[in-house]
Amino acid sequence: MGSSSSNEAGLRRPTSLRAQNPEVYYSDDAIVTADDATIAELKRIAAGNPRLRSRLCTHPDPSSDLHEMLIVHHREAYVRPHKHFGKPESFHLIEGTAQVVIFEDDGRIRDVLEMAPYGQGGLCYYRMPEKVFHSILITSEWLVFHETTAGPFDPSRTAFPDWAPDGGDAAAVQDYVARTGTLAAEYLARK
Repeated sequence: MGSSSSNEAGLRRPTSLRAQNPEVYYSDDAIVTADDATIAELKRIAAGNPRLRSRLCTHPDPSSDLHEMLIVHHREAYVRPHKHFGKPESFHLIEGTAQVVIFEDDGRIRDVLEMAPYGQGGLCYYRMPEKVFHSILITSEWLVFHETTAGPFDPSRTAFPDWAPDGGDAAAVQDYVARTGTLAAEYLARK
């Protein structure tokens, strides 16, 4: 791995990666860093996962009060609409483009945020309050972003709607993503 931190001799060495599962990695380094090689490694990991995603958690462990992550998704990764309880999140785009779709509780589109890295004319950052359904439609080959949210990790603090597929049926996901993409484009055309 090529991301780096300093050692006693002042040389840079790769950031350590410790797998929690095939998608989620932590570092044991006191100062966690990331560079082009880190992102390349996260892309390699994501490409080898069925859900086409990976993340480097820069917080020490799932019980941390603050969670900061470098997240990589391939274009074909499905981000099921979801909302959080007691957990706002912030999202800073590093590479790629996407549409963050914000939904009403009944599945109607409330807003679409066109995301791009700084300097490319889109939004490069958002902070989402809790209890807002949202999803990501990836419009580039890879999407790399920094996400921050409250910990500790507790899956019961995230809710998924019954109007979006759970990801188990590839055809249903493909149909849902295509329909949502069409609705998002129509929304943006009216905006």
